[in-house]
Amino acid sequence: MPKTFITIGTFDGVHRGHKKLFTLLKYEAENLGLSPLALVFKMPPKNILNNKLEQSILLDLKQKKELLKDIKTVYLDFNKIKNLSADEFFNLLILKYKMGAIIVGKDFAFGKNRQGNISFLREKCKQKNIELFEIDFEEEDNSKISSSRLRTALKAGEIPAINKMLGRPFALEGKVIYGNQLGRKIGFPTANLDIKKEQILPRGVFAVLVYIDGKKYKGICNIGLKPTVAVNGLPTVEIFIFDFNKNIYGQILRAEFIQKIREEKKFTGLGELTEQINADCALAKKILLKF
Repeated sequence: MPKTFITIGTFDGVHRGHKKLFTLLKYEAENLGLSPLALVFKMPPKNILNNKLEQSILLDLKQKKELLKDIKTVYLDFNKIKNLSADEFFNLLILKYKMGAIIVGKDFAFGKNRQGNISFLREKCKQKNIELFEIDFEEEDNSKISSSRLRTALKAGEIPAINKMLGRPFALEGKVIYGNQLGRKIGFPTANLDIKKEQILPRGVFAVLVYIDGKKYKGICNIGLKPTVAVNGLPTVEIFIFDFNKNIYGQILRAEFIQKIREEKKFTGLGELTEQINADCALAKKILLKF
């Protein structure tokens, strides 16, 4: 195995800061004659340590793999290495992954209890004659772009800000499954998505672009607890696609979020709900005119 130029992280969201890092990784690897390699945690280590896996990620593994398909990656199970000391983890990079150089952010930490900080890494790299590249943070509105900032913004429904930081629209992707089919009864048949429980979900009603079999449509997405007709207290992801009348159960649907329309709210009955959905659709169509 040739020597590698490594980066390490969860890269949740694969935001603009991550993209900057991957661009430099490939560029400098070529200059050094090394093979670029991304070691990617399947789940955020902090969430595993805190046992908080539900609604903890911006991207499921399938989406992440698609975004990282142009770079060689190895996906790590944090549970298998979480007890390694900083020294042991550093040696693992050399012995197993043939590290010849490494690129990380200035806040990088590794090893059990985050024993190894950037100063520790500098010293170890110097001892082993390994070149270390430290990348500056990418910023938006004079503040660091980070996965934690994105998670906070997503929970708040700040879709345009999230899309700027990602450098692309935030998206949910999943198989279309059967719901209670109430939407069909009131004239708004919706596609219910099977979303992994680890996925962070914004709440409310959103204007979305919908992709099925490579074709683009427009619609609205409701995410929440369905307070008017609550069934089991679990959040659902429902999408009403404009001018669409096909059976897509079992197919994969991708929804790209463009703008939040409103918060979810409880209505007095189905008549009031229907009136509000009509208003939501009219507003969404205006928002999506340029797409």
